Amino acid sequence: MALPFWELVLEMNGLHNRSPISICYTCGKICLKIMTVALPNPFQAGTHSTLYEQDYALWLEQAVDFLRSQNFAEIDLENLIAELEGMGGSQKQAIESNLEVLLMHLLKYKYQSEKRSNSWRYTIIEHRLRLHKAFKHSPSLKRYFLQEFADCYLNARKLTSAETGLAIATFPMESPFTPEQTLDEDFLPED
Repeated sequence: MALPFWELVLEMNGLHNRSPISICYTCGKICLKIMTVALPNPFQAGTHSTLYEQDYALWLEQAVDFLRSQNFAEIDLENLIAELEGMGGSQKQAIESNLEVLLMHLLKYKYQSEKRSNSWRYTIIEHRLRLHKAFKHSPSLKRYFLQEFADCYLNARKLTSAETGLAIATFPMESPFTPEQTLDEDFLPED
């Protein structure tokens, strides 16, 4: 036989030996006790890390709540640290990606002058804006941009050769554009 809902709740919370029904000593009738039952908090210590795998958005919300309330003991530190490291990695990947696309289009603009288009100019402007926006929000990423500039150029060189069909030797081993020119909104390379 199925348990009534209130008995099921009591059973699940280990309160099955406490009957919610009793005899009222005032009137002598059988009465239903109003019981306040403290249900377990699903976000108590040890469960925050479990929540990470089950519901990322809720895990993140809980982490913010724990931080705001300075309830550091409840925080899933291992996953929070990994997430913070991942955020920094994502920003750096975005810098590299935008820089490579920008350099590719600058190379195409310089070495395929007969094929220049508004689309190429648009892409150059768009990726410069993305880089400037990233530097505005995180100025320290400019150091990373400068540090990775040469490697990004080499990648852009290979990709441009593959996309255009031009021999890779067409493009110099070192960037024909300085980092400053690359970011300069008024700079477009000439033949």
